[in-house]
Amino acid sequence: MPHQIGSMVSPDKLSYSETSSDCCLDEGGKHISAQWRPSSGLNCKTQRPKVDFDMHSLQVSSPPVSPCGSSPSAEEWWRRPVHSPRGQNDGLRPDLSVACQAFDVQTQAVTATDAEAGVGFQIEQSFEEKLHDLPLDAVKKHGAGGVPVFVMLPLDSINQNNTVNRRKAMNASLQALKSAGVEGVMMDVWWGLVEREAPRQYNWSGYRELLEMVKKHGLKVQVVMSFHQCGGNVGDSANIPLPKWVVEEINHDNDLAYTDQWGRRNYEYISLGCDNLPVLKGRTPVQCYADYMRSFKENFKDLLGETIVEIQAGMGPAGELRYPSYPESNGTWKFPGIGAFQCYDKYMISNLRATAEAAGKKEWGNGGPSDAGHYNNWPEDTPFFRRDGGWNSPYGEFFLKWYSGMLLDHGERILTAAESIFHGTGTKLSGKVAGIHWHYGTRSHAPELTAGYYNTRLRDGYLPIASMFARHGVIFNFTCIEMKDWEQPGDAQCSPEKLIKQVVLATRKAGVRLAGENALPRFDQDAHNQIIRNASLRLPEDGRDTRVEPMCAFTYLRMSQHLFQPENWRLFVSLVRKLAQGEAGLNSWEQEHRDTDSFVHASGPFFKEAAALMHN
Repeated sequence: MPHQIGSMVSPDKLSYSETSSDCCLDEGGKHISAQWRPSSGLNCKTQRPKVDFDMHSLQVSSPPVSPCGSSPSAEEWWRRPVHSPRGQNDGLRPDLSVACQAFDVQTQAVTATDAEAGVGFQIEQSFEEKLHDLPLDAVKKHGAGGVPVFVMLPLDSINQNNTVNRRKAMNASLQALKSAGVEGVMMDVWWGLVEREAPRQYNWSGYRELLEMVKKHGLKVQVVMSFHQCGGNVGDSANIPLPKWVVEEINHDNDLAYTDQWGRRNYEYISLGCDNLPVLKGRTPVQCYADYMRSFKENFKDLLGETIVEIQAGMGPAGELRYPSYPESNGTWKFPGIGAFQCYDKYMISNLRATAEAAGKKEWGNGGPSDAGHYNNWPEDTPFFRRDGGWNSPYGEFFLKWYSGMLLDHGERILTAAESIFHGTGTKLSGKVAGIHWHYGTRSHAPELTAGYYNTRLRDGYLPIASMFARHGVIFNFTCIEMKDWEQPGDAQCSPEKLIKQVVLATRKAGVRLAGENALPRFDQDAHNQIIRNASLRLPEDGRDTRVEPMCAFTYLRMSQHLFQPENWRLFVSLVRKLAQGEAGLNSWEQEHRDTDSFVHASGPFFKEAAALMHN
């Protein structure tokens, strides 16, 4: 699950072609889709919080002061709904209406006929037979230099009853994705659903049903071992807490949760400070994660390597290898704040204290830096993160090495377990790293530091992560692939493009494959062009004759009713085609436009069949 932030320009800084997303009809009453266009002389700015840093307001024990001289979120902006005055889907072509309608339909009871079908739906003609009705080009696989495309399923694809949510909607959407040439889908396999009631009592029934449905459509699957809570992050449209028995343990011992210097607890993910302690009904958290993955392997061994082609090991909040340093829930953090260190639970403090004593600096073991500001400060507001701040002092180096080292050790433990469990199954392993691009242009890179990435103007924080992934044969999955520097607020010194370049160079040096995701839902051509450009992994300094391996996969965020709006769907189909073809397969704009229209038209029967199923 992708959950990186990119603040796009506020509504008053945007201009549109003829219509906005709130007005989807032209003068003739035909449905049209908004196209995002930058206004001339665009100058992106953000509201800088007027918060003065007060050293005396802190009431926590911590090391000496380090030596040193809102607009709507981007997620909500880009996910703005498209409504029609004549009814929610009246403006859509009949062959496109089903997927949009399907997402509006509540979960319906499975009828006796559905139950007999085995997976909750019926298809009069087999999928293989339907494929013969499509042009050969419509089902062509990605070629040399091409990038296969996966699409993230909705977060709530499995409901609290462990059944597929909105079966007919799911079936119709999977048909559409396959007809578009998509390689497969990504799905979260939630710890909080499968092992919800009691330790080692796993209920895989909902995921068995969903995986069989995906298999029936001939799609591949990237499975995310989601050991985190769903809810509280950007784009979280569902609420799936950790297992009940885990929550009970956290309520009994609050220090199992990540904690900041003000005592605020974060319940998204169990603190890595207790990774090796038997705090969960006699098991360590890492043992719980390993047992869960082992049970998944045993229950789905018939699909591993065939339908299930990748296992992404969750290693933190939003499934990413990081600390929950920028929590959006309850307004704690807002983009582009620097976030806060998450090392104040008793288990983290105990480790820090021992490390400081071993280094002969006992006074450094009481906590993180006391002058690192608050969640919504900017780097120059704080003594620790400002240009000549404490981050570049002996104490700062000690603390940041420890803090980032603890995160790397956590990743090492989980990836070691995952590698051991899934070795020989034919599936790839991957891990996800957050695209934290705000304040990237500063010397300290404060938001990356609080998240656990020791990356500064003077130090590469992504090479150690890439090297760890390489040791375990793990794909490096990175986000914010759709973003451009000029779209971001300039005064926050955001630079997703420079960040992506740094990650590309780190993975090259470590010899690890790179995959990508878009951080926020985007349906415009500019974002798609940026995805295509970044997916090639070709840098400006690469020679024309230099062979560059592209991304091994791109995962698109996310399947929704907005994706199936006519213009959004057409652009998405074009994106899938261009990524699949690679550099050598690019046609002229006119030819590509004709091919895409033909491709979209060829998928019509699938939407019509889905529409019929929705109205049964």
